[in-house]
Amino acid sequence: MAARLKPDCGTRNVSPRRLAARLTLLHTDAVNAGADRRPTGADGGLRTAVVVNPVKVTDFDELRRTVDDTLAAVGWPEPIWYETTPEDPGRGQTEEAVKAGVDVVFACGGDGTVMSCVSGLVGTEVALAVLPQGTGNLLAANLGLSNDLAAGLQVVIERGRRRLDVGAVEEHHFVVMAGMGFDAQMLDSTSETTKARIGWPAYLMGAAKHLRDRPMRLSITIDDKPPVRRRARSVLIANVGRLQGGVTLLTEAEPDDGWLDVAVLTPRTLGHWAALAWALARRRGSVPRMEVFQGRRIEITSNRSQPRELDGDLIEPGRSLLAEIKPASLWLCVPQPAEAPDLSVDAESAAQRGERLIEEARRE
Repeated sequence: MAARLKPDCGTRNVSPRRLAARLTLLHTDAVNAGADRRPTGADGGLRTAVVVNPVKVTDFDELRRTVDDTLAAVGWPEPIWYETTPEDPGRGQTEEAVKAGVDVVFACGGDGTVMSCVSGLVGTEVALAVLPQGTGNLLAANLGLSNDLAAGLQVVIERGRRRLDVGAVEEHHFVVMAGMGFDAQMLDSTSETTKARIGWPAYLMGAAKHLRDRPMRLSITIDDKPPVRRRARSVLIANVGRLQGGVTLLTEAEPDDGWLDVAVLTPRTLGHWAALAWALARRRGSVPRMEVFQGRRIEITSNRSQPRELDGDLIEPGRSLLAEIKPASLWLCVPQPAEAPDLSVDAESAAQRGERLIEEARRE
């Protein structure tokens, strides 16, 4: 399928080719996700590992006891536990878990932990399960995954699976989005203490500090198309389209369609920012000061070094950002039915089933 470059300022209809590709992926995943055929542990359960950021966990002992007891209650082997460090936020531990022969890796922490685990799992048959503990959790928010521990465990036990695309930037990977400019500045200016106290609204305080910053001069090259030039405040390369706080930036971005969607934001005044924010909140018609493109290989080059981020976690600043799609390269544990277009289907009832299972495990 030929790559496409689609400038736009609002929502778009899904093309027949894209719809056909998406239906094919849904059918394939529905067949594959019906039953997990990977080898099981000696006692019949899946082999698991937990990669946990201890800084994000309020009561580590309670977390470990709950996970161990719940998996034991359904006859699964005891998981292998790995703690992240400032030097290795999760990728190395995940790669060790893969070498140890596990079937599922629980990522237990914030966005940085999840992103690191993704990098360790790309291209393998080992599935990722998310047990969110931080304040961001972009992946969980975009895919309808519950922040509830019980739901996260239940989803894994029920073995719902979905193959997702992954974006690659240098040696890093992202599942949600990569960004350059304003969004990374906002993250850099947001206090961890404030995030811990009030959650995602803390990002609004970080954003306010940079609304008047000067724009970047950009060259944007998508696949083999000629470059386009823009003066922009931010560029977001997205695999899925939702921001913190539930705001949908890109309505057509899907995590398993084989494409990256690009939003170029060009506000220059506070009035422009207000109009853009209002349009995104209402999500009716076009969004002013925003262009949307699409492709499989996206290269952004700025006239000066810019802050950059992947899935809500800062990486080294730079003048360029090159992202490429890796289609269907990550297995993710999702609520059943796994073939549903909306991955949040059954999330609430999964949480309820998980709570009952945890209570039974504790009684035993």
